Amino acid sequence: MLAKTPILELRGVEYRHPGRSAGREFSVIASSDWVNVVALTREGQMVLVRQFRYGINDFSLEIPGGIIEPGEDPVAAGVRELAEETGFAGGTSRLLGSVRPNPAIQNNRCYLVLVEGVSASGVLAWDPDEEIEVLTAPVEEVLAWARTGKITHALVVCGLFHYDQWRRQ
Repeated sequence: MLAKTPILELRGVEYRHPGRSAGREFSVIASSDWVNVVALTREGQMVLVRQFRYGINDFSLEIPGGIIEPGEDPVAAGVRELAEETGFAGGTSRLLGSVRPNPAIQNNRCYLVLVEGVSASGVLAWDPDEEIEVLTAPVEEVLAWARTGKITHALVVCGLFHYDQWRRQ
């Protein structure tokens, strides 16, 4: 263990490539799995959040998401995060897929969940440091924002790509 924070551990891990005789230490970021949620209202609008991100010291336009609790099902985590961050709930949910955020240095997975037919319940449960604006927009407009760089969060773009592929099938 090189460092530990509330959201990740930085570990020095000894690895040896199968075809080489000597091993060496690599830095690995150990983090919980995450979930990102493509949520569609009954009217066909996509639910988005604009929230302050400390890593870039600016606001980021994203789909809702967050950390999966230990032992929690990714779809259940997505439904929970959607309700906590946006106040939207209901509908049907399914797993679209998963991606590895950065396998060069991270050991976690980001699950991509689709929730259809949601409506605003008005109940929010933000974390103390969250600053979120909730909005909805037409699906085609959101996909265009991802293609043109208005949406820049890589895992959000992955979620939108998986959703777009799923809906075309």
